[in-house]
Amino acid sequence: MPLIGYARVSTEDQVTDAQTDVLKAAGCVEIFREHMSGAKASRPELAKALARVRRGDVLVVARLDRLARSLSHLLAVIAELDAKGAHFKSLADPIDTTTPQGRFALQVLGAVAELERALIQERTKDGLRAAKKRGRIGGNPKLRAGDRDAIQRIVDAKAANYFERVNRTAEHWLPIVRQMRPDHRWQDVVRVLNAKRDGVSGAPLPQWTVERLKRAVKCFAAEGLIEPRLLHQAASRKVSSERLVTLVAGIKRANPDLTLAQIGAQLEAMYERTPRGGTRWAPSSVKSLLDRAEKLRLLDAETL
Repeated sequence: MPLIGYARVSTEDQVTDAQTDVLKAAGCVEIFREHMSGAKASRPELAKALARVRRGDVLVVARLDRLARSLSHLLAVIAELDAKGAHFKSLADPIDTTTPQGRFALQVLGAVAELERALIQERTKDGLRAAKKRGRIGGNPKLRAGDRDAIQRIVDAKAANYFERVNRTAEHWLPIVRQMRPDHRWQDVVRVLNAKRDGVSGAPLPQWTVERLKRAVKCFAAEGLIEPRLLHQAASRKVSSERLVTLVAGIKRANPDLTLAQIGAQLEAMYERTPRGGTRWAPSSVKSLLDRAEKLRLLDAETL
């Protein structure tokens, strides 16, 4: 299991050397270093670490307080890793989701967090009722006054929440985008991704539109996690055998269970012409393109 380290200190004056040494000794092959207060909701390096983690990887921290600002935040991060098939380990605490004991400790923390949320909700309701009786207006006074710093913090928090949301499903859509863009139109990529969504039973995959997909790709490009060229304008829709090979490979990677006839039907729905310019796709034509894609290793995840 590849180990991905995350180290954090609260200010620029502090250093992460002590945590880094511990993480290296534990076998971490890559370490993300953050200079940010634990109270901050938006942490760019943590977001990059979570985006870097793949199935089977382990995110490692020296201590729990270096990762999470609260118990609920910790559980949210672990849930995100679990959705990717990845694990979490704290070197100084009994939390290691690769072991039965670590998973049990996590379940205990989850029960405590649920009780904590219920108590907070009840106290909040009591406080709001008491304030209402006294005629007090709820909400953030700085936002009501138009404070720019307060507004910017809200904007940053929303941006961080959006990144975390799209990052949870990145392993399903990002490889297809990398393979197809910018050689194919956004509409074609969306059709392929939505076909994958419809073909995966019970998978929490989003229903894509061109606008939603562009926004997600721009977000990842702004974080430096993908190549900006993916946002370039697509080439013309001339019949190109190379373009058809990558398109068919993308459809097959998105939904490996599709038959040759089903892939052909999808190509016809996308108004793609055959290499000879025809409008009807025969299974043999699809198979020929898939054979070429296999020789080029376009069906191999490691190639990407």
